[in-house]
Amino acid sequence: MPGVSARGLSLEERRQLAVNLTRVLSLYRSILDAYIIEFFTDNLWGTLPCSWQEALDGLNPPQLATQLLGMPGEGEVVRYRSVWPLTLLALKSTACALAFTRTPKFQAPSEFRKNPSQSSRLKAPFRKHVRPKKQHEIRRLGELVKKLSDLTGCTQVVDVGSGQGHLSRFMSLGLGLKVKSIEGDQRLVERAQHLDQELLQTLGKEEKRNPQVVQMHSHRSPHHVARWVDPRTLCEEVLLPLETSPQGEARLLLTGLHACGDLSVALLRHFSSCPEVVALASVGCCYMKLSDPGGYPLSQWVAALPGYELSYRLREGACHALEEYAERLQKAGPGLRTHCYRAALETVIRHVQPKLRRPGVQGIPRVHELKIEEYVQRGLQRVGLEPQLPLNLAALQAHQAQENRVVAFFSLALLLAPLVETLILLDRLLFLQEQVVLPFSQASILSSCPSSALNSLPETWFWWLPRGLWVRPSLFWRLKTLLHSEERCILDPI
Repeated sequence: MPGVSARGLSLEERRQLAVNLTRVLSLYRSILDAYIIEFFTDNLWGTLPCSWQEALDGLNPPQLATQLLGMPGEGEVVRYRSVWPLTLLALKSTACALAFTRTPKFQAPSEFRKNPSQSSRLKAPFRKHVRPKKQHEIRRLGELVKKLSDLTGCTQVVDVGSGQGHLSRFMSLGLGLKVKSIEGDQRLVERAQHLDQELLQTLGKEEKRNPQVVQMHSHRSPHHVARWVDPRTLCEEVLLPLETSPQGEARLLLTGLHACGDLSVALLRHFSSCPEVVALASVGCCYMKLSDPGGYPLSQWVAALPGYELSYRLREGACHALEEYAERLQKAGPGLRTHCYRAALETVIRHVQPKLRRPGVQGIPRVHELKIEEYVQRGLQRVGLEPQLPLNLAALQAHQAQENRVVAFFSLALLLAPLVETLILLDRLLFLQEQVVLPFSQASILSSCPSSALNSLPETWFWWLPRGLWVRPSLFWRLKTLLHSEERCILDPI
C-alpha cells in the first residue's frame, strides 16, 4: 500500500502534511465518528452520498478488499464493475497518499513458514510461554534495540511496561544487554521473575549438554521493578541506573513494546527532557486511551490547527490493522457478519430500553454458527434484558440481508483509519522537533512506529536529531561515518 515517508520531509513539509490530514479528517468525520453497531439505528448507509451507495452496494467482501481497500488477492487484477464517482476515487487515493507507509517494499520474513506456531529465528527457550505474534515482536524489537544500543553506546536498557518480561528476557539473556524492567502490576512482575528463573535453568542445562553450540550472552537476568509510570511527571526509577558506569555517566535507552496509551507519551517526555536518555525505541498502541488533553496533541503546531480534535472513536479506529481486515475480506469468512448481528441487536435494545445505548456485550462464542435471532437472544441476556422477548424476525432478517452494506461502511472507516494514526505519530514527531535541539553528544535518536508495526511489517522509522533521518529496522545497518559535535551521522545499509 503506497504512502508517504517522513524520511525525506522537511519541517515545513511535515507541518503541511498535518494541515492536510486535519482537513481530510474533518471532511469525512461523519464516517470516522460513526459506531458500526448503530448502522441500523442511525441509518448510517443513508448518510453516504447516493453515488457512493450505488458503487458499493452489492460488492462482496473480496471485491471490497480489492476495489475499495486496494489490496487485491495474489495475481488478481483490479476491475471495477461500474464507473465509480470521482469523490469516492478521490477518497481512496487521498487515504493512500497521506498515510505513513505501512507496507514494506521487502518480502515478509519466512520465520513461520515451516511451523506457524514457532519462529525459526528465535531460539526455542525464548519461545516458551510466548505466542507466535509475540515471538516475532520480541525478536524484531529486541534486535532493533541491540542495534541502537551499539550505535549510541548506551549503558542500560529500560523496558517500560514490560508485562511478563518476554522482551526483557530476550534482550538480557539472549542479546547480552543490561536491562531494567518496569511494570506497574506486581503480579506480572512476580510472574516475570518466575519465568526468568525457569529460562535460566533451561539455558544452563543446554549449555552443559552443548557447550560448543549454546551461546549464552549473559547469566544476568533483567532487574524487575514494580512501579507505575505517571505520564504527567518524570519517573526517577526510569532514570536510575542499575550501577555506576565506568565513564561516570549513565546512557539509557528506553523501549516499550505496545506502550499503551499515555505510556508512549511518558516515554517521549523522558526522551525529550532527560539528557541521560540517549535513545528511544517505542511501539505505541491503544490510542483511544490517550488523555485529552495531555496525550494528544503534544505539539503546538497540531494543537493550533482547526479540526485537530480526535474523538475516542477516531483514536480507537486507528488501532485496527487495515491489512488484517483486508485479508479477512479476501477469505470472506462467516465471521464478517458479527458487525451486522451486533447492529441488529442494537435496534432491539433501543426498542426495549431507549436510553440504553451501545452497551458492552461480552464476547458471544461462535457467532458465525448462530442464527441472527439466537445471537440477539444471547446478547439481550448479556446486557441484563429479558432474552425471551418476542422478536420481529422479519425485521431481523431484513437487517441480515444488508450484511455486505455493513461490511462496506466499516471498510470505508478502516480506509481512513491510517490517516488518524499518521496524524498522531506526526504530532509526536513535531513535538520533538519543537523541543530544544539536542547536540549529537547527547545522542538523540527516536524510533517510532505504528501500533501494528511489528506484526504487519510496515515501514518503521528512526529519527536522528538534529536532522531527520528515517530508515527501516528490518534491514541491517552499519555506522559508515560518524561526525562529531552537532553534525549528523550517516547510516548506510550493508
